[in-house]
Amino acid sequence: MTQYEHYIGGQSFQGDSDRLGDVYDPARGIAKSQVRLATAGDVDAAVTAAAKAFQTWGETSVTARSRVMFDFRQLLVEHEDELAAIISSEHGKTLADAKGEVVRGREVVEFACGIPQLLKGEYNDQVSGGIDSHTFRQPIGVVAGITPFNFPIMVPLWMHPVAIATGNTFILKPSERVPGASDLVARLYTQAGLPDGVFNVVHGDKVAVDAILEHPGIAGVSFVGSTPIAKYVHAGASRTGKRVQALGGAKNHAVVMPDADLDFAADHIVAAGYGSAGQRCMAISAVVAVGPAADTLVDKIRERSVDLKVSVGTDPDAEMGPVVTKASRDRIVDYVGQGEAAGAKVVLDGRDLVVEGLEEGFFVGPSLLDDVTTDMSVYTDEIFGPVLTVLRVPTLDAAIELINSNPYGNGTAVFTSSGEVARTFQRKVHVGMIGINVPVPVPMAFHSFGGWKDSLFGDHHIHGPEGVRFYTQAKVVTTRWPHVSEESLAQLNFPTAQ
Repeated sequence: MTQYEHYIGGQSFQGDSDRLGDVYDPARGIAKSQVRLATAGDVDAAVTAAAKAFQTWGETSVTARSRVMFDFRQLLVEHEDELAAIISSEHGKTLADAKGEVVRGREVVEFACGIPQLLKGEYNDQVSGGIDSHTFRQPIGVVAGITPFNFPIMVPLWMHPVAIATGNTFILKPSERVPGASDLVARLYTQAGLPDGVFNVVHGDKVAVDAILEHPGIAGVSFVGSTPIAKYVHAGASRTGKRVQALGGAKNHAVVMPDADLDFAADHIVAAGYGSAGQRCMAISAVVAVGPAADTLVDKIRERSVDLKVSVGTDPDAEMGPVVTKASRDRIVDYVGQGEAAGAKVVLDGRDLVVEGLEEGFFVGPSLLDDVTTDMSVYTDEIFGPVLTVLRVPTLDAAIELINSNPYGNGTAVFTSSGEVARTFQRKVHVGMIGINVPVPVPMAFHSFGGWKDSLFGDHHIHGPEGVRFYTQAKVVTTRWPHVSEESLAQLNFPTAQ
């Protein structure tokens, strides 16, 4: 059985922990490998290696850092199939879905390749008599990323390429459920010429998270996960004086107007709700059907969902794989039962799905619940599974009010053929990422990703321009070069421009 160790200072690192966690193949329900779970001492070893590396990496030219990113990007291309296979085997998503994740993560590396342009400062000549002013940005030091199971490579790639390209050193604590991709990424960085200690991987659970939050040698923490843990990370990192961006959970709504192309809307809602078995922070989970669109829309969603092929991710015909753990499967099944007991109509029931030959796998079929109300747990809670709920409202204003009343504000979408509806929606809805006839509006790498309300804790969104700002700090320099014979204008009152 494969055993994953930490990767610290450019090499495998066993550390002093004897705790091991099982890594499952969720399609078969069996443990396929193990991962060592870190102690606080292991985290300290990673910080020590990263701090030593920062002394030189932080002074390395932006050109040299950019070249490493170019080489790393090429290695991600060459190892795309291998990375996708690792992700599929540990997470359960289909190979096509896993490859898409690799590509979207690689786009952040491509953004980071342009770091010389992104770090250009500003200059003002003659801000006062004989005085000039300029600004530049410097890295903040050792930073850490704590990432979730649902995107084993993409979410970490939202963090470490930007952090490293801007001159920081990085410690990644990936989900202990999916360690394989991070292990390979660490080795690809070394192959790309990244100096030892600039990128480190520490596997672990809450022990490792707490050590990261408490360690005085870590200057910033990036996190993606559930809202309760995002609050915990934000509070803990802030308490110890760290910069922190903590992205939390979601309840993403798709509003479907009567003037929408309902076939188009149904196609995309099915893909957005059931892709990756609903285990995406940007997955559509609540469909808000406006007025007469509801009955036809529900029928069309059911027609497209009932025959979805659910199987192991390596099956070339598979459209949806298992969920990540048995506990996840049981929780999702229970939520469907709660919705039914509360009065929702179960239009499509995936609770009893069994995949032939994979009877021990963690499978849940697509489920569709109609006539859901805002007080039901299937609406209020983040289920994180292949469950679509349909809420019916009479007007666009009612749909916007429903979304704005929800504590989450990660992503939302509207399906319509009206420019007026689209403009009203995007201006009035209190959500960070909005799609117009686009159900999963994940920004490209040159924009930044982040929600509002209980979906984000901290001031900065992740990757893109805000990622550059998060991982750097600004300096403003005011300069005078007086002539030797120049009269001194020093005075005790506050200086003003002359």
